[in-house]
Amino acid sequence: AWSESPGAVPGAGTWGVAVRAPGPGPRREAEVRYLDIRQSLLRDPPEGEENLVLLDGRHEFPFSFQLPQEPLVTSFTGKYGSIQYFVKAVLERPAVPDQSVQTELQVISHIDVSSPALLTPVLRSQEKMVGCWFFTSGPVSLSAKIERKGYCNGEAIPIYAEIENCSSRLIVPKAAIFQTQTYLASGKTKTFRQMVANVRGNHIASGSTDTWNGKTLKIPPVSPSILDCCIIRVEYSLAVYIHIPGAKKLMIEMPLVIGTIPCIGFSSRNSSITSQFSMDMSWLALTMPEHPEAPPNYADVVSEEEFSRHVPAYPPPIDCEEQLCCPVFAYIQEFRFQPPPLYSEIDPHPTDVEEMQPVSFML
Repeated sequence: AWSESPGAVPGAGTWGVAVRAPGPGPRREAEVRYLDIRQSLLRDPPEGEENLVLLDGRHEFPFSFQLPQEPLVTSFTGKYGSIQYFVKAVLERPAVPDQSVQTELQVISHIDVSSPALLTPVLRSQEKMVGCWFFTSGPVSLSAKIERKGYCNGEAIPIYAEIENCSSRLIVPKAAIFQTQTYLASGKTKTFRQMVANVRGNHIASGSTDTWNGKTLKIPPVSPSILDCCIIRVEYSLAVYIHIPGAKKLMIEMPLVIGTIPCIGFSSRNSSITSQFSMDMSWLALTMPEHPEAPPNYADVVSEEEFSRHVPAYPPPIDCEEQLCCPVFAYIQEFRFQPPPLYSEIDPHPTDVEEMQPVSFML
């Protein structure tokens, strides 16, 4: 339920100008009841008596309800509406008001992200000219891809994107997960949209490109997608966009479905799907992490004796006048970029005496 903003009343102001009516506008509301199960927990009163009398003390009445077989909508509380399930107990007493208590139940309608419809990759691309009228500075192009549409809470979405900046401005690529709540009542629609997670990339200078090879964006704890309710819908999307100073941002949105049953063994199943998914951008097939760990320096892991065997002897000293023609830096570069020795599991320099270390076992 919500109240519309005040509407304009034509001719209500001076000289017949339309003005806004005071107070809120019409109220929109809708309700759908999924369950209404009732049962009596007290036995019938004894024969000849109108009411059942309970003696002093504590009385417990166990009960149970069977939820219907058809799928129920997931519990949800949003900006303008909610989906709630309650168990309510009412004690009817003669000549006094009824006494009641209630407690809320959480109902989850499971969504399996392993379904074929949610395992398909999503690819989008877009280009935008930066500038106005005849003073354009060049285009900014964006291509983005995610491996599948379905994910669960806590999962990290790897994002593959390629950004090309042919404009004269410094741009910043970003990505975000948006939640869109849609409410339908009395023939009207109300939408509420909010960002639930975001990540930012590096600045891209004019004439440069940048590539996201699996930049991750973690999904926070959010409500699963609600797609089967006739008055409330909860949908998600992954937006990859570029902030351009002085211009409207360039945005690509890809649909997401937040499920409840995670995808097991996705990599093996998705390999066949991605192989059938034709694309003309080779960078989308990269699976390396965005920031791979650099290998250690060769000089840091090799002993001095081994290092000296792969480094040529120093040249004879030269005069200062000759340093301009043959700088020492050349020998430093030759010293730094020596190739590592061939790998072998056999020690090329075994020790003559094998060191014996005492070993003890405690039983």
